[in-house]
Amino acid sequence: MTSNTSHNKSTGSSSKDEPVFVILGKFRRPHGIRGEIRMSVFTDQPALMESGQTIYVGDRYQPFQIKNTRWAGDDLLVSLKELPDRTAVEIFRNVMVYMKGEDVPELPEGDYYIHQLVGLEVVTDQDQKLGRIKEILLTGANDVYLVETGSGKDLLLPAIDQVVLEINHAEGFVLVHIIPGLLDI
Repeated sequence: MTSNTSHNKSTGSSSKDEPVFVILGKFRRPHGIRGEIRMSVFTDQPALMESGQTIYVGDRYQPFQIKNTRWAGDDLLVSLKELPDRTAVEIFRNVMVYMKGEDVPELPEGDYYIHQLVGLEVVTDQDQKLGRIKEILLTGANDVYLVETGSGKDLLLPAIDQVVLEINHAEGFVLVHIIPGLLDI
């Protein structure tokens, strides 16, 4: 969710009258009998998942308050104040977890949340419009912008300094430089 990008698929509500919801992770399965549920964390700011924080669960963005969290390997074990036992959390198996975009802290200059990048127009330094960012892929080495070109073939752009020259969120575009061989693939 931060530091230039993060996981996505659904980045939030599409209606301008509704709040934007940002993905924090995905509940996977209950853990133990006391209402904990394993969560795959998709944010590099897991501190957002603190006791007392309100999160929103599922496609209907049902609000719940975090009671407690603790790490178990790469997973976060989450217990919710409203759901006291294993049976209660079972319904959230494989369900996405969100927070309101307005509750997300501001990032340092030059860093962006994924919901701020998805939908931006991609333009080259030669003034060629390539399409819009459809998704951000996390590859480990660097993020990759999946650009929907409108021609039926998506374009993959590495989010590296040699390619991404400017992100202008206010004006709705990303300026890129196409390095040799990038479009030949």
